Amino acid sequence: MKILESGKLESEQGKERRKLSWKEIPGPLQGDGQDVVSILQLVQNLMHGDDDKQGQRRMQYVAEQGHMALLGHSLAAYISVLERERLRKLTTRILSDTTLWLCRLFRYENGSAYYHEGDCEGLVKVCRLVINTQYEDYATEGFTMLSSKHPVIYQSAACRPGLGQHLCSQLGLPLSCLCIVPCNTMFGSLHQMDVALLDKLIRDDRESGKVPLLLIANAGTPGAGHTDKLSRLKELCVQYNMWLHVEGVNLATLALGQVSSAVTAATKCDSMTLTPGPWLGLPAVPAVTLYRHEDPALSLAAGLTSSQPVEKLRALPLWLSLQYLGHDGIVQRIKHASQLSQQLLEHLKTLASIKTSVGELVFIHLAVCLLELHHLGEQLVQQVPLSGVDVVELEDEGTCVRFNPLMTAAALGTQENDVAALVEKLGEMIPVLSCTLRFRQDFKDEVLQQASLSYIEDLSWPGLGGVRYEPRTTDLDEDKRQHSVEKINSDLLKKLMELDTDLYFSGGPEFCEEKNGIFIGMATEDLDVAELVETIVSIGRDIEESGKLFENMTEIVRRGIQEAELQLQKANEEKLMEEGVFRQIPLVGSVLNWLSPVQASVKGRTFNLAEGQKLFRRQGAGSDSVSDTSSVNQLEESFREAAHVQANDAEEAEVPQERHVHIVEETALSDQRVPEGQETESVDTLR
Repeated sequence: MKILESGKLESEQGKERRKLSWKEIPGPLQGDGQDVVSILQLVQNLMHGDDDKQGQRRMQYVAEQGHMALLGHSLAAYISVLERERLRKLTTRILSDTTLWLCRLFRYENGSAYYHEGDCEGLVKVCRLVINTQYEDYATEGFTMLSSKHPVIYQSAACRPGLGQHLCSQLGLPLSCLCIVPCNTMFGSLHQMDVALLDKLIRDDRESGKVPLLLIANAGTPGAGHTDKLSRLKELCVQYNMWLHVEGVNLATLALGQVSSAVTAATKCDSMTLTPGPWLGLPAVPAVTLYRHEDPALSLAAGLTSSQPVEKLRALPLWLSLQYLGHDGIVQRIKHASQLSQQLLEHLKTLASIKTSVGELVFIHLAVCLLELHHLGEQLVQQVPLSGVDVVELEDEGTCVRFNPLMTAAALGTQENDVAALVEKLGEMIPVLSCTLRFRQDFKDEVLQQASLSYIEDLSWPGLGGVRYEPRTTDLDEDKRQHSVEKINSDLLKKLMELDTDLYFSGGPEFCEEKNGIFIGMATEDLDVAELVETIVSIGRDIEESGKLFENMTEIVRRGIQEAELQLQKANEEKLMEEGVFRQIPLVGSVLNWLSPVQASVKGRTFNLAEGQKLFRRQGAGSDSVSDTSSVNQLEESFREAAHVQANDAEEAEVPQERHVHIVEETALSDQRVPEGQETESVDTLR
C-alpha cells in the first residue's frame, strides 16, 4: 500500500516509456500471464496517471489506522478460504466483538448491528423489518397485505434529499406512502421537526385506515446539524406503535463523557445509523445500523442478519481499526473535532458582519450575496485546504460557509493552527467582499453613464463587474465592427493589466457567454469608482484613435502606390511609343542607344504621407504629437527623420520644404550614353 500511495514503483525510464505506450487503453486479455510486479505497475499507472505536478494531492491522507482498515479487506479475502467450521467461529467472534464495542461506545444497550456499504442500506433493511412486524402475513401474502392498509413512513423536511424516495423505490412502495413533516414555522427551532403537526398527521392517517409505520428523525441534520426533539418524538412513537429511527453526525458525540440531553435521547430509539469512517478517518469501512428487536427470524427475513459467514466479514476492517485506536483514541478524535468547532466559534465572535449557529457544526452567515459566498468558499478551500470548509444552501439562512470537523477533521488531519489560519483568512477577505458588494452598483451606474462602454452582467463573476468598450465608428459592417471591438478590448485589457494598481483585471470566467469583455475583480475600501471608469474610457479612446490613425496611413500609402503604378505604366507605354520596339530588345537596344542616344526629361511622382492626419488627431494634441501610445510615437519619429532628410535636399535645390516621398523613374541600362546635364527614366527602379 505504501508503494502504491507514494508512486515510486517505477523508474524515470519507465515513466517515459509509459507516456509513449498504449497500455492504459482497454484491450483483450493477454495469452501469457503477467508477474505481480507488472500487475502492480498497471494498478499504479491507473491510480496516478500522468499527473506528476509538484504539490498536487493525489490521494486522501491515510494514517496508520487507515492502513489497518484497508488491510482488513485483504484479510477478509484470505479468511474466506478457511475451513467452514473455523470460518464460522472466526466470523462470529469478529461480529460479536465489533457489535459489543460499538454499542458500549455509543451507549446503545442490548443492540444488534448490521454492517453495510451505503448509508441508506441499513434503513431499508429496518423498514423491511418493521413491515414484517406490523403485517404478520407479509412474508406469504406480500404486497396484497399493504393494499388494504397503506403503510406510512414519516420523515423530517430537513432529512437528506431523496432519502424517502429511495426507500419507497427499494421497498416497492408508492410515493403516497411517504409523508414529509415540515419543520417548525412559529415556535421552536426552524430546523427541528414540528412535533405538534406530526401528531396531527399521524391521527389523520390512522383515521383514514393507514398504518403509521416508521419515523425518521435527525441528530444533526445534513444541512445545518440541528437535532430534533427526540424525547418527544419517542413518546409519540410509543403512543402510536411506530418505529423511531435516528441518524445524523451528532450521534458521534455519544462517545464523549459529556453529551447534551437532546442527543442522549437518541439512545432510546429503535434504531440508529452510525458512520464511523469519516468520524475516525477510516477509509473503506462500512456504516453501521444498530437496532433492537427480539425476533431473530424476522431480522433474518429482513436481511439484517445472515447465515453466510462471508457476509459477517464486512465488520473485519472496522474490527481491526477499533482495536488499533482503542477506546481512548476513538474518544480523543471525536473530542478533538468538537473542540475545533468551539475554537472557531470563539474566534468568529471577534469578527464583524458574521453570524454563527451554535452546535457541533459551525455555519458562517455573511451579509454578502450568494456569489461572494461561493467565491469565499473556493478561496478558503484553496488557501486553507485542511480546514475542510464548504458552501451549503440553507432554506432559512440562505447560503453559508460550513465547518463540519466531525466529518472532515479526522481524514484531513485538521489542527488548531488550521482553524487559526481559517479565521485569519476570513478577517482578510470579508472586508474586501463587503466593499465589492457596496461598490458594485456604483460601478454599474458609472459604466451606464459612458456612451462608449457597455455593462456586462455575469452572475458567475464575483468582482465589481464587467465592461466592454464600444467603438464610436458606425460606418463599418458587422464583421469589421466585431473585429474592431475584439482588437480594442484585447489591447485595453493588456494596458489595464500593466497599470500599477491592486485591482485584478481579467477576460472573464471560462464559460462566460459575453465575449470581448473586461472584468474587474475585488475592490478595496479606498477605490475611486469614477476614476476607474474614466481611466478605462480614456485608455480605450486612445487605442481606438491610434487604430484609426494607422488605418488612415495604410489607406494613404495604398492609394499612393496604386497611383504610382498607374503613372509608371503610362510612362512605360509612352517610352515604348517614343523609342520604338527595337530599343527594347537587350542587344539591339544597346547598339541603338550608343549610336543614337535618346534625350528624355526627368519625370517624378510624389504623395504626402501626412495627408488626412489631422482628421483622427485628438483635440488639444500638438502638431508633433498624434497620440500617447508608443506605436504612434514611433511613427512621429519616422516623419521627423523623413522631414529632416528632405529639408537638406531642398536647401541644395532651393525649393520649398515639404514632407513627402519621391518616386523617381530612371533608366537601368548601364551601357546607354546620356549627354551631360540630361537624365533618362526607367520603370525598373523605385526610390
